[in-house]
Amino acid sequence: MNEVSYQRHEDGAAAGELDTFLAAYQEVYKEPPYCEGPSDVSEFMEHYQVHARRPGMRLVLARNEDQVVGFGYGYHLARDTRWWANVQDVELPAEFIQEDGKRTFVIIELAVRKPLRRRGIAAAIHARLLDGLDAERVTLTMRPEAEAAPAQSAYAAWGYRKIGVSHPWAEAPLYDCMLRDLR
Repeated sequence: MNEVSYQRHEDGAAAGELDTFLAAYQEVYKEPPYCEGPSDVSEFMEHYQVHARRPGMRLVLARNEDQVVGFGYGYHLARDTRWWANVQDVELPAEFIQEDGKRTFVIIELAVRKPLRRRGIAAAIHARLLDGLDAERVTLTMRPEAEAAPAQSAYAAWGYRKIGVSHPWAEAPLYDCMLRDLR
């Protein structure tokens, strides 16, 4: 394997990069436990265009030569976010869920193509997403199924702890809502 290079795009610059990593997205998310098909990919594309315009948007692409082998992106939670309302199994205190538009950075996607996993690429993407970030904490959701065990182990090693179970929309599966303090 040749050396992997990383590129971070911020704010509006991330919007035009969807086509650059879409093939990697499709490859990763067709696997269990996700099993996404064409309609799921179309929905992701629509959501990404909205996400790319959010304050504090960051996208990190990992490349091996001309191929994107991994990606991750996120943004700051808005003051009026519903993120914490999706946590179903715990009562979170008002001061915990209060957002100011910069307090919490959310990682929406972090993925690496299967042949290149367990080589530190996800950790490098994660580090670049958080590098220089002016936030108090970072949150993400992850699937609890056994197929996601490597990701679960990585997040624990990176300092995340489970806050509760999130159900982000009616047809969605349940996710573990994770949090890492940055300060």
